[in-house]
Amino acid sequence: MDDTSADACDDALDVDAFTTAIESFNRFYIRIPMLEKLPFTTLSVLDTLAAGGTVRMTELTRTEQVSQPGITQLVSRLERDGLVERRPDPDDGRAVLVHITEAGRGIVRSRREDRMRHLAPLVGQLTGEQRRALAQALPVLARLAELGRGVGGRGVGGRGVGGR
Repeated sequence: MDDTSADACDDALDVDAFTTAIESFNRFYIRIPMLEKLPFTTLSVLDTLAAGGTVRMTELTRTEQVSQPGITQLVSRLERDGLVERRPDPDDGRAVLVHITEAGRGIVRSRREDRMRHLAPLVGQLTGEQRRALAQALPVLARLAELGRGVGGRGVGGRGVGGR
């Protein structure tokens, strides 16, 4: 047993309760009303590009869990709308890289501002102790997200960074 397995056995974290809480929060969070009315997959691709930078089409297919024809159609629509640009991969002439444009970043910023406007009054209803507990959990949640993306670890499904 490695150190992380030993730590998990000694831990008081109920992973089932944690999963339930995250799923419940996520259902609420993704449904916060937005000024920008765009489909979930569109927003997800823009978020992926805003957070991770330039991405290959094949990587978007994997991260967004959409078929190759589906992601090609979506990226074509986003490109037509001026939200992304496709460029050839300088390292592989057969591959295409997808970049978010400033207009695409504007949508991501607007969406984040909408969420902050909706969350701030709710956070204000928490007790001081609850707000402190939430603040203390933020670095751990950020680290879990990194591990899930494969940053500094093997990520979900045992893949390294970028699924390679």
